[in-house]
Amino acid sequence: MENTNKDDLYNSEFILFKKVSTVEKYNFYEYLSVMIDWWVSIVESLKTVETKITSYYFRQKIKELVTFISSGDSFSKSMKKIPDVFSSSEISVVEAGESSWMLALSLLKISDDLKKVHELKNKVKWALTYPIIIFLFLFLALFVVLTFVIPQIKPLFDTAEVELPMSTKLLIMSSDFIIWNLGLIFLLFASFILFIFWYKNTPSGKKAIDEFLLWLPLVWKVYKNYILSNIASTLGNLMGSWVWIIKTLKLIWKSTNNSIYELLFEDIVVRVSWWEQLVKAMEAVDPQRIYFPADYTQMLSVWERTANLESISKKINAQYTKEVDYSLASLTKWIEPLAILLASVFVLWFAYAILWAILKITQTVG
Repeated sequence: MENTNKDDLYNSEFILFKKVSTVEKYNFYEYLSVMIDWWVSIVESLKTVETKITSYYFRQKIKELVTFISSGDSFSKSMKKIPDVFSSSEISVVEAGESSWMLALSLLKISDDLKKVHELKNKVKWALTYPIIIFLFLFLALFVVLTFVIPQIKPLFDTAEVELPMSTKLLIMSSDFIIWNLGLIFLLFASFILFIFWYKNTPSGKKAIDEFLLWLPLVWKVYKNYILSNIASTLGNLMGSWVWIIKTLKLIWKSTNNSIYELLFEDIVVRVSWWEQLVKAMEAVDPQRIYFPADYTQMLSVWERTANLESISKKINAQYTKEVDYSLASLTKWIEPLAILLASVFVLWFAYAILWAILKITQTVG
């Protein structure tokens, strides 16, 4: 009976959540690497690792892997049959590990790479949470004042036969506008959010948003350094696993998740396929060094001279992870005073509008 209840719980999860978290994935690759390193067969390793996975959906996919491999497919070929879980770059590293008899090491590389990306993404999310909360509280305070506080003191001004200051009139007009059109405002806001969600999934919308993020003050440095850090990590991981340079660049092209960088890598792939060096190709597609800074290409040129890409890529990844930290620190440093400034402007406007009106009323009465 207990097992049945657990299965029902898993089945409900299967219906609701058909995604595999990054944490589950890097744990999966790490567990699998350890088992294979102990000379346990891939099928037995997968069966053991499957018991450690909490996601029902992922467990089902691991069972599918076991079925495919038991039918004679290689591990990488089996992964290709489940593209909604395993990315092309992960499959390429596994494929390279199988051909070089270094599968355990390749799996560990994928795990480490996913872990770094996950930690960096979380770092960005947590750093951006603080300013978002500040602005939400600021908006909430503004909404409460205009919809609850002003209507309570408005009768005082209506009964007073005195010409109100312009600042007070604007405050009352703003309050009346929001109260009278509250439903319309929420409808427009919800429509705007839905439009953004739809628009960002269109080719033109994705490109426009990607361009906006790369030029938005304070945000663009964080976003660009995050992309460059991931590019270096993927490049080192794939090339370190002896994946062909053209295939590596094509995988990076598809995994940047930014339409601007995708267009750049599309051109880079063509140039490198015509035997142009990677650094020269990057400099050719970005002559102003906007998307690939000079220090980034200089560090990559060291690889071209020394053929030690894995080590160089780790250094670039570490450097640009630090750059993300610096950019985030700069962002939060500017956001807080900006929020305080906006709050101060509103408080001063509110105080001036109310106090000046009350002063005029008391002078008239007196």
